[in-house]
Amino acid sequence: MARRFLLAGGVVSIAAALVVGALVTTLIEAAVTRNSAATTAMYVDGIIAPLLPDLQTTEVLDDITSRTLDETFGQGALGDRVISFRLWRADGTVLYATDPSMIGRRFGLNEELQRAFSGKLIAEFERPDEEESIAERAAGIPLLKIYNPILQPWSGEVVAVSEFYEVAEGFEESLWEARLLSWAAVAAVVAVFFLSLSAIVVRGSRTIDDQKAALTERVAELSNLLEQNRELHRRAQRASQRATALNESYLRRLGADLHDGPAQLVAYAALRIDSKTLVTPDTPDAVREVELSAIKARLHEAMEEIRAICRGLILPDIENGDLHEVITRAVNAHVQRTGSPVALRLSDVACELSPSAKITIYRFVQEALNNGFRHGGGAGQKVRQTLDDNEITVEVEDEGPGFDVEKVKPEGLGIAGLRERIESIGGHFSLKSSTSGTTVCMTLRAEGAEFTQ
Repeated sequence: MARRFLLAGGVVSIAAALVVGALVTTLIEAAVTRNSAATTAMYVDGIIAPLLPDLQTTEVLDDITSRTLDETFGQGALGDRVISFRLWRADGTVLYATDPSMIGRRFGLNEELQRAFSGKLIAEFERPDEEESIAERAAGIPLLKIYNPILQPWSGEVVAVSEFYEVAEGFEESLWEARLLSWAAVAAVVAVFFLSLSAIVVRGSRTIDDQKAALTERVAELSNLLEQNRELHRRAQRASQRATALNESYLRRLGADLHDGPAQLVAYAALRIDSKTLVTPDTPDAVREVELSAIKARLHEAMEEIRAICRGLILPDIENGDLHEVITRAVNAHVQRTGSPVALRLSDVACELSPSAKITIYRFVQEALNNGFRHGGGAGQKVRQTLDDNEITVEVEDEGPGFDVEKVKPEGLGIAGLRERIESIGGHFSLKSSTSGTTVCMTLRAEGAEFTQ
């Protein structure tokens, strides 16, 4: 916008400067010429008017008046200042002229003479080119041509017009100076006006550009946030779609664990109770005691497995704990259950998280340690938690034999469940495995978390 304004405004300003400059210069030239002519005309009229007879009734000047005029224009200050003088009658007759050959001749009245006979003072700065101005052209110098109406004293009627040419060499210099000053003043005013407007427009253009850049950046940020929201929405939809399948899978696994463990032991105990060894009166007491001991042992094993399954299903009280306490409880529970050591390293700063985030982190550590113990024998298990720029990272490592990540079934309960649980709250899940061990990692933004030392 600034460039367009500078281009268009520059053209308009130059055109305006030329028009205004020409107008002002013309007005100043006219004013200077008119004022100079009025001064000279008043001076000439003050000297000549008393010498003239009643021109309303006189058609030819007498010899005395002519000689007096000759002496007036032939010597003194007026003779040096006026190079030529004529006295016109209304019919175009020259009553008197400093050039004797012009006296008595009649010419057609030009436009200036006609205006002068209407009562107006006419002044022009020029080199004379009229038919009757042969002598003036021969002088070859700049002249101020003046037509001054001569009025009858008692009636104010124009009875004659005096035409004279004043030497204007100094006037020409003054006129050029006035022209230069007028052009300089107009150019300065237009330049200041244009520069002031340009400064305002340039600053406005910069402000608009800055606002446009800020809006573009804001739109880009909003577009990025919108895309993130869409991705989160898609992930939430995927998590919602798999929730039912995962719940059913959890129920199937729970049913399988109950069927293969406690149910088998209870069935075994029931069969032993129904055996003839216990119901036959002839069975020795020692045999009966052995059978009862075996039944009690199987029932005890069934109860222990049921308790183990319940411990895996029920979370400990983590609502009032911070991040460090949640991870520590998950690790300690795993160590107590398996007897396998786990190295734990936590960040220097803990934070208070939402209940859903605490549950997700607890289940992540619990499931990752269980998988490492089940498939890697619990070798070299480590849990590391870091906090960087409000981003919580939890890693669970082991030094087991590893596995091929590409061959993991997407419907597998452990990894699929962890991934869906973490992504459903806006986190990120990753898995790396090689022959030297496996690393399971989750990251989660700690938005709105309260940090403590």
